[in-house]
Amino acid sequence: MIQFGADNELSRKKWIKKHLLAISKNRRILDAGAGECIYKRYCSHLEYVAQDFGKYNGNGNLIGLQKTRWNLSKIQIKSDISSIPEPNVSFDAILCSEVLEHVPKPLLAIKEFARLLKPGGQLLLTAPFCSFTHFAPYFFNTGFSRYFYEVNLPEYGFQIKEIEPNGNYFSFLAQELHRLDDIVKVYSKGKLTKLEKSYINRLLIALRRFSKTDRSSSELLTFGYHVLAIKE
Repeated sequence: MIQFGADNELSRKKWIKKHLLAISKNRRILDAGAGECIYKRYCSHLEYVAQDFGKYNGNGNLIGLQKTRWNLSKIQIKSDISSIPEPNVSFDAILCSEVLEHVPKPLLAIKEFARLLKPGGQLLLTAPFCSFTHFAPYFFNTGFSRYFYEVNLPEYGFQIKEIEPNGNYFSFLAQELHRLDDIVKVYSKGKLTKLEKSYINRLLIALRRFSKTDRSSSELLTFGYHVLAIKE
């Protein structure tokens, strides 16, 4: 059973899997900023093309959260995300998951997606609402609100069909409490005592209870947003 507050990634993967499997067979899909191509497994019925800028190798600059290794061997196109060497209207769908925070000018990426997508094509976007520094030095935005999508996607010819928060205020706080022990070890000379850990466990129980009767607290704080948009 997934602990409360530890389901950020799982919820995102479920949403992406559902939408990828719903795409009609033999359609051409671009995984923009694909990294290790973790969603390729859900695209066996599609013509899958993986793009990434190809500069992050897992070492980063040792600041913030980093991967110990990063395998880019499955990437087919190495390019800037705002200048992908593919013809206009050459894709039926584009997936861009947890990438925009690593793009210095994210609106240029959205403009490029609009160029690449066929009319009626699907854009699947996920990005954090609030996040730690990770994959530095390639980290430029801490996150995006729903208003970022609602204002900018229509400007580039997209109609939003679905926008949903991933998690809420209470689950976000729970996530950070789960991380606290590791953060203390790295960024403080102290460490959590047994008593402090017991307090954290009690807070986690309370947060789970509050979340069960949640009333749209995601408008304050959430892991991120899942967005489905259609190219007009």
